[in-house]
Amino acid sequence: MGAQPDNWFDFLIIGSGAAGCVLAARLSEDPSLRVGLVEAGGAATNPLIADPARWPALQGSDIDWAYRTVPQRGTANRVHDWPRGRVVGGSTALNAMAHVRGHPADFDRWVAEGCTGWGYRDLLPYFIRSETYGPGASEYHGDSGPLYLMRPSDPHPVTVAFMEAGQEIGAPAIDDHNGARLAGATLNTLTIRNGRRQTLADAYLTPALQRTNLQLHAECHAVALRLEGIRCRGVRLQAQGKNIELFAERGIILAAGTIGSPTLLLHSGIGPADELRTIGISARHDLPGVGRNLHDHLLAGGNVYRARRPVPASKYQHSESLMYIEAGGSSAAPEIVVACVVLPVTTEQFVPPPPGSAYTLMFGFTHPRSRGAVRLASADERVPPLIDPNYLAESYDRETYLAALEAAQAIGGAPALAGWRAEELLPGPAATGKAERLAFLQKVAFTHHHPVGTCRMGVDSRAVVDPNLAVRGLENLYVCDASVFPSITTGPVNAAVIALAERASDLLRGRRPLAPAR
Repeated sequence: MGAQPDNWFDFLIIGSGAAGCVLAARLSEDPSLRVGLVEAGGAATNPLIADPARWPALQGSDIDWAYRTVPQRGTANRVHDWPRGRVVGGSTALNAMAHVRGHPADFDRWVAEGCTGWGYRDLLPYFIRSETYGPGASEYHGDSGPLYLMRPSDPHPVTVAFMEAGQEIGAPAIDDHNGARLAGATLNTLTIRNGRRQTLADAYLTPALQRTNLQLHAECHAVALRLEGIRCRGVRLQAQGKNIELFAERGIILAAGTIGSPTLLLHSGIGPADELRTIGISARHDLPGVGRNLHDHLLAGGNVYRARRPVPASKYQHSESLMYIEAGGSSAAPEIVVACVVLPVTTEQFVPPPPGSAYTLMFGFTHPRSRGAVRLASADERVPPLIDPNYLAESYDRETYLAALEAAQAIGGAPALAGWRAEELLPGPAATGKAERLAFLQKVAFTHHHPVGTCRMGVDSRAVVDPNLAVRGLENLYVCDASVFPSITTGPVNAAVIALAERASDLLRGRRPLAPAR
């Protein structure tokens, strides 16, 4: 490759979350490529990260960007905390560790919208390539990938009763969420190894950092892209009060997430031109879709039950089963999810009972139709962006949320849980009419931590990236993270981001993608 300046790379990746770790590891497999990885946070030294049961304590900590939404009209004008990881490993260092790929129809919908190459059969080989599945290899699972996946061997007794209750109301027992069928009663697949959280940095990045052609720039905040005409040449960083510039010849890849990637584009003058001018940013490239199409899964905290007897502490991460419930047959993606949590979970609107005295059935809907936006509040990159998910704006979302509450209560009242159920605390007997139940939902709604869509992939004029993940109208600039999702997947989005980045790494290296599964 020859001698090159220290600030020069073939590929430069912004963000070390799920996508960034995968891209850095896979691209640097080619020793002829020099790869740089930029992360605003530092190393994952907080001891709570490794402890699966302590993940709730990481929200609001020093590894959290601590974003907040604008007041949400659809949730009683509440402001919602939106935790996002500011650390090597990104949000995989503070999430709840559930690994759910999504339903095949989720990805096939992307193809129907023009995103050729991103269907379920296209991505299945990359799901398989990414994982070492504890129970073993199959037509759906791999046994030699970087990410180790386990399923609880000693599930919580409340979780066992919850799954039995689901079967009593008609949910079938299934092998796992990531096999032949998504909907039904099963244990979660978790990113836990030897009793410790496994971040994507643990799985992909740390082994790859031994390579001399991969360089990590931690504690470096990317503030603006450097454009020369229509070509992106590099990025300006701030580190310890100093400005640093890094450059890439073959590609700058934004992997900063659904908030970080559009924010960096907007601060660089790439986005809705009129909107940028109103806050004093010179519009370099008019791209109206940047920051739009924001959507997220909502959960509810929740359907809470006082227990008849003490609830034992979790041996894992408090929530060992997500139950997806079909609405239109096995070929359709499930519209409702109910989660069993062995702790009392409420929002700030209610005082929860003490741990060990209650359990919660959290519930939500999987395919929101409401759309919001990420916008800049100021030209000053130190000012947090305005985040407006526009929760529950669409009547479909409100009606499906009500149906999810009904499903949770049906499970919660089933005979299998009678040995644990003393009484329903929330919503309780007062929430009987539709208006009262909707008012309850507005108070208990909170994020499932799955924001997507703000740099949407597509072929129309509002798309931000094309099906090769290249930013439309610019050269040498790509986006690869959950922000490119045209629409949200049924479950937690982390698994889909990993597969997205696995396939993107082949495209960026000029390699033929893996053959679609049959």
